[in-house]
Amino acid sequence: MNADTRSPREERASGDVGAALDDALRRYLAHRLREAEEIDSGFPPGLAGTTVGFTLDGGKRMRSRLAWWGWLTGGGAIAGDPADAALHACAALELIQTCALVHDDVMDGSPTRRGRPSVHAGHIAEHRAEGLAGEPRRYGEALAVLVGDLALVWADDMLSEALPGVPEPERARAVWRRLRTEIMAGQFLDVRAQARRERSEEAALRVDLLKTASYSVERPLHLGAAMAGADAATVDALRGYGRDVGVAYQLRDDLLGVYGDTARTGKPVGEDVREGKCTLLLATGVRLARERGDAAASALLDRVGLPGAAPDPAEVAHALDRVGARDLVRRRCRDLSARGLARLEGAGAPGPALEGLRGLAALTSEEPS
Repeated sequence: MNADTRSPREERASGDVGAALDDALRRYLAHRLREAEEIDSGFPPGLAGTTVGFTLDGGKRMRSRLAWWGWLTGGGAIAGDPADAALHACAALELIQTCALVHDDVMDGSPTRRGRPSVHAGHIAEHRAEGLAGEPRRYGEALAVLVGDLALVWADDMLSEALPGVPEPERARAVWRRLRTEIMAGQFLDVRAQARRERSEEAALRVDLLKTASYSVERPLHLGAAMAGADAATVDALRGYGRDVGVAYQLRDDLLGVYGDTARTGKPVGEDVREGKCTLLLATGVRLARERGDAAASALLDRVGLPGAAPDPAEVAHALDRVGARDLVRRRCRDLSARGLARLEGAGAPGPALEGLRGLAALTSEEPS
């Protein structure tokens, strides 16, 4: 049966809940757009519409899928009113993702996202094309900040409206509070580490844990399990999996940022190097270059992040490969993936959830190219 012809219940049963999540988002955001039009006629096209378009146009719905798998593993029903409420709560994570990505692009100065101009870059171009007053960059970044803020507000609203229909709303709210704060902590640590030109492997992993592992994998699973009223052992197993596979996911993303293909990632290769990001790949490379007495690699890697003196990302990629940092990070991905999978033993994840969790772990252990 084609995915387009399956009913929402069949999609959930098969583990492919993407269409159901998209439908929940579309319905909710259409309602919010109508409300926006009542506030001011310029609000939807100028801000609310951008928020809706970014949320619906692209993305794999990974975080909301993980929350749904957490719900199923925690004993949540696959159909009925509680399942419908849980699905809407899971979909709210996509609005958190919009906030995180749009703000992240502003902080990083990223010109593209998903193969298109980032939100702030698009508004900068709009300012210039229309000959508006003021500084284009400030205008573009201000509107992007508002897009991210609106997405965060709507995420909270969508979750709050859904939670009364699940078995354990208060447990879920507690997880949601932690998730939002951990995102901000991870972003803060990332910005500060970059400004300080931090090259500690411990610091890099701390950023990975809070900025990606917690928000992208661990807490979505935890949210779904909490909504269903899962027992402590199930929650611990899912969170342990989330931390391990979430860090591996970020490490693989770091590898793609240096050795990947822009056509696949939607972002310029070498961007992390140009910005001087504190990644485990770079921190490991700095350590290995010194341990192996590779003076040329040490000198090159020490220049990463220096204003006006940053090396060519291709040269950095070659140096990291030469000293063994690339291989070490790839091995770390495989080890974390295997450990995460082992944590699922005995968790009682049903077929669709287990298949999805295994698939994500397998992705993080693949060789990025």
